[in-house]
Amino acid sequence: INAEYMGSFQGKRMPKIRFLNLIKPVMFIIPDVQKPDRKIAINDKLIWTAITLFIYLVCSQIPVYGVSKGASGDPLYWIRVILASNKGSLMELGISPIVTSSMIMQLLAGVKIIEVDQGLKEDRVLFSAAQKFLGLLITIGEAVAYVLSGMYGDVQQIGAVNAVLIIVQLVFAGILVILLDELMQKGYGIGSGISLFIATNISESILWKSFSPVTLSHEGGVEYEGAIIALFHSLIVKPNKLNAIEHAFFRPTGANLSNLMATVIVFLIVIYFQGFRVELNIISTKVKGYQQKYPIKLFYTSNIPIILQTALVANLYFVSQIVYKKFKGNFLARLLGTWQEHEAGGQSYPVGGLAYYMSPPREISELITDPLHSLFYIAFVLTICAWFSRLWVDVSGQSAKDVANQLKDQNMTIQSQRGEGVVKQLNRYIPAAAAFGGLCIGALTIIADLLGAIGSGTGILLAVTIIYQYIETINKEKVKPTELFFGQINNSKPLTQYSRKKKK
Repeated sequence: INAEYMGSFQGKRMPKIRFLNLIKPVMFIIPDVQKPDRKIAINDKLIWTAITLFIYLVCSQIPVYGVSKGASGDPLYWIRVILASNKGSLMELGISPIVTSSMIMQLLAGVKIIEVDQGLKEDRVLFSAAQKFLGLLITIGEAVAYVLSGMYGDVQQIGAVNAVLIIVQLVFAGILVILLDELMQKGYGIGSGISLFIATNISESILWKSFSPVTLSHEGGVEYEGAIIALFHSLIVKPNKLNAIEHAFFRPTGANLSNLMATVIVFLIVIYFQGFRVELNIISTKVKGYQQKYPIKLFYTSNIPIILQTALVANLYFVSQIVYKKFKGNFLARLLGTWQEHEAGGQSYPVGGLAYYMSPPREISELITDPLHSLFYIAFVLTICAWFSRLWVDVSGQSAKDVANQLKDQNMTIQSQRGEGVVKQLNRYIPAAAAFGGLCIGALTIIADLLGAIGSGTGILLAVTIIYQYIETINKEKVKPTELFFGQINNSKPLTQYSRKKKK
């Protein structure tokens, strides 16, 4: 480059390349669901939700073609319920690619590596496309990694053709999950596909471990897998009824009544905490006398912190187990995680390294026998949930400034506040609710894990919050949009419609 060319840029700013603009050339290959051209009725939403759930459940039962019979253990066995995945089926990857891509993109936007203005429609479209594109890349990467790691058998044994077919099947299922989730989020169904799949998987696991008719053989004899069925079986078989009840409550061979009671207790605690909120009075700047309540919940970011924490741990588990399997003697591999196969089922669980310390204690007695593991796990979950929750507020359009703009667009304001005063008033509550709510989410997860709740503490917490959200959403759908402030925002109904109706 000569001096004359360089001199032409003197006093001028070099053009800045935005990351989101790089997505435009590949927009045509990114799958997309068009927004509905009209408001979908609640009955139609329920039908679309049922269809989406049916497709997911069918895919969860269709086995992947080309898998070797001697396939290895499951590196994600302990968190599959939370990832809404099913080993050996088309839903092998579950929601892992979607959640991972969302986590990465939101973090990059949060630390300003990617510049995105959520107030601009073009930026929102490009950001969503970039998130889906990254999800596709992660889907392909995970599918290839699953095959090369030997999860479906040795590549030389299954053959190159079957290996490629397995990857194609997993990628197709991953694209289907992305489209189903977008279908729900675009307004055709209720909630999101991710939430629907997680809640279904966790609920299915709880019901199965409570009422499963499958028999288990062990040294003490044969008994049923389901905790409730095992209780009645013990009462019939054992002559000493007190011993039968005690065995049903504390049996070590499967889910017992203590686990079931812990699950119910956690359900009730989470529902109780859902009612914690601060309500601010908001008034109309156009219609005199119109007043509403703006609730700021304790769980301001809902279950997002625990979903992101689960995605982080899931990816660490997967990478750690593959690395340890290939390089057992390597110091860095052992530092990342040491794994041991479980006697029953051939599943692996962490026994050392970072993966071990990020895993929940398997028994409450480990608080005493292994305090370092317990303290590290508690500190990790509390810290990461609070941080994810606080970060999510800024990158998801839920910050005080974003809420103030939403109020302004609807000709609303907080009582006795105007302009910057609205932002300052919201800043008194929103950041604190986000951070402390994330901390409470993490604490409830730890308590559920220590109590031995069925489906893990994370799973129970996700199931309760998701089901509670669905109930709230359905109730809001049944109420006229003009009767609730949130209905006005979600349906983009201007307040002038309300005033005209009142005048008539």
